[in-house]
Amino acid sequence: MENHVKKLKDFYEMKKDAPIVQQEFGFYCMDRWKSEGHITEDTDIDKLFGYDPSGKHSVWLLGWCEAALEPVFDEEVLEDRGKHELIRDFAGRSVLVFKGRRNGFMPEYVDHPVKDMYTWEKNIKWRMNYDTPERLKLIKNHIPSAIQAQEKEHVIVQHVVGGYMYLRSLMGPEEVLYMFYDMPELIHDCMETWFTLADKTIADIQKHVTLDELFLAEDICYNTGPLISPDMMREFLFPYYKQLIENIKKRQIDKNKHLYLQIDTDGHAQAVIPVYQELGMDYMSPFEVASGCDVVELRKKYPELRMRGGIDKRILAEGEAAIDREVERIMPFMKRHGGYIPTCDHGVPEEVSFSNYMHYRKRMLEYSK
Repeated sequence: MENHVKKLKDFYEMKKDAPIVQQEFGFYCMDRWKSEGHITEDTDIDKLFGYDPSGKHSVWLLGWCEAALEPVFDEEVLEDRGKHELIRDFAGRSVLVFKGRRNGFMPEYVDHPVKDMYTWEKNIKWRMNYDTPERLKLIKNHIPSAIQAQEKEHVIVQHVVGGYMYLRSLMGPEEVLYMFYDMPELIHDCMETWFTLADKTIADIQKHVTLDELFLAEDICYNTGPLISPDMMREFLFPYYKQLIENIKKRQIDKNKHLYLQIDTDGHAQAVIPVYQELGMDYMSPFEVASGCDVVELRKKYPELRMRGGIDKRILAEGEAAIDREVERIMPFMKRHGGYIPTCDHGVPEEVSFSNYMHYRKRMLEYSK
């Protein structure tokens, strides 16, 4: 087994005092670092920062922050607003963006494609059919690389857009909260469609490989807690999650392999940890520090929870002394207990200097052996 794969599997097995996997969430600082001459097009980022090869294979067929639509909507400019444009994006949303720019900022979501049962069926439901030639071809094309990765003993991760984030992308963050109360039949029809597509697609993958992890991209929390109540989670999301997990476990080629369940949610996640543990959650990320998440305190409370994230990106901008304090507060304790992959709680911000980040990487590499 390759060393980086062993490090990753030691993480899943929560091996105490094992070498820490080295990776990062992402970057918003690259333009600055490139303009200052620290990074060029030829720079090997993994080598420069000492990151491990991933050791996992991700199957991306079932959405990320939006529904897995096939076909997606045609993108077009709906309205010219001077410095801004109102566009329709691939998920059918009306989005206000800077003219000529689509990435690198948070757009304003003006409208969403689902308002009732009629617009759900007209705009979206048919785009989530499993048995279209295009979707079946896409699934088939993913299988060879998954087989190859499993032959190398890599961790096979099936990614699925979580139910709450899926519903929010269809209806909008405010509107969906009303629909849980006003149109519960619509919510259940959306979730039944989500389940059917996910279950049939994953079944095709499982004919060839055994899954190690089911990753649900949920984003169900805001800065002070969950966006819907635990009771609503149990009513509208969990029946579909439970059935999907049960079906996946029944289909596994290797019946002895544990299926790890990871929940990915931004915000203040503490209140939902015990709720997701009702499903058998093993793993959570990314523990936003600005929303009150402290991986050291959460490790004490949940000693069996695998964790990724939890490094305060803001501290990286403060200087070497602040970085040292944060590393020394978190890393010795978390390494002793195992089951932790440190990354920034989101992308490294533009305010972080290259020298500060290099100092941070030097300190983190002390825990890689």
